[in-house]
Amino acid sequence: MADPMYIFVGTYTRNLPHVQAKSEGIYLLAMDPTSGALSNVSKTVNVENPSYLTLHPNRKYLYAANEVGDFGGRSSGAVSAFAIDSANGALTFLNQEPTDGAAPCHLSVEKTGQYLLTANYTGGSVAVHPIGSDGRLGKMSDFIQHVGTSVNPQRQQEPHAHSFTVSPDNRFAYAADLGMDKVMIYALNTEQGKLTPATQPWVHVHPGAGPRHFDFHPIGRYAYVINELDSTITTFAYEESSGHLTELQALSTLPVGFEGRSHCADIHVHPSGNFVYGSNRGHDSIAIFAIDQSSGLLTAVGHESTQGKVPRNFAIDPTGIFLLAANQNTDTVVVFRIDQHTGALIPTGQALDVPTPVCLKFW
Repeated sequence: MADPMYIFVGTYTRNLPHVQAKSEGIYLLAMDPTSGALSNVSKTVNVENPSYLTLHPNRKYLYAANEVGDFGGRSSGAVSAFAIDSANGALTFLNQEPTDGAAPCHLSVEKTGQYLLTANYTGGSVAVHPIGSDGRLGKMSDFIQHVGTSVNPQRQQEPHAHSFTVSPDNRFAYAADLGMDKVMIYALNTEQGKLTPATQPWVHVHPGAGPRHFDFHPIGRYAYVINELDSTITTFAYEESSGHLTELQALSTLPVGFEGRSHCADIHVHPSGNFVYGSNRGHDSIAIFAIDQSSGLLTAVGHESTQGKVPRNFAIDPTGIFLLAANQNTDTVVVFRIDQHTGALIPTGQALDVPTPVCLKFW
């Protein structure tokens, strides 16, 4: 029998205007790599709003964004560090640091494992924390406050950093800011943990798009951003030497004729580089696109229902065989098999109840 795969699940434990929280913390699931069957392994309680998770490159440590707006008596969220027991995946809390911006919603560890990069949504800012050899977080080494607005009067009257992603070569960091309709581009100094504007300090998406999450093609020539507010994906050419992005295309993630309310959430490129997937909250589906390898351009393949409501985050297993969707408002994680030729998602019949799932990370 094949060894199981393990998945950490970030959740909401505190009610928010758009969320009825039911969770107790961070959950660990096991998945059968043959059938996709899921089972509960353990949970780590008393972690407040661990909405987004990321792993250290050595897989020994996990970091959580504590998506709160009041931490330490001021307008700030926090990030928490945990050690992972290699035998059973149990988490041991190490320490916690403020992010100096409210509602941190996304984080990543750069490839040397020395720094944690965090996007503060309500704060409209990005932060960098050093990581010690024991996995603990140090005092912030850099912080940048975004400034700007865009055209949506409800959602874009101030900056809202929504993700912070490192380039494949670890030289640049890209912050998708929903409030400004910009992807901010920073040169990343891993000697000092500092950010400086790149020679192209930002790239605009179309007005009112609301860029949210960002992912690179595995060959490093293309990048993709999913736009929350108008349900589109923007394709960019990526210039490795300079970090520059050049827009190539923007496509809707929704089917022709759809007239309901829907907002995008997450985006991932398949490990093969042949497909891009994006989640629709409202249409409650995963949008599927094929990638032209010579140009990076996308062609719509179709949509697959996530069999639940408000699919926030989703994850593709490292082998590229399964896609798991986290249905935030119906408390389920649902498993699909990926057709390796077409990219289509095939329901496996496998699902598991998990309270308010927001983020999935394969360990």
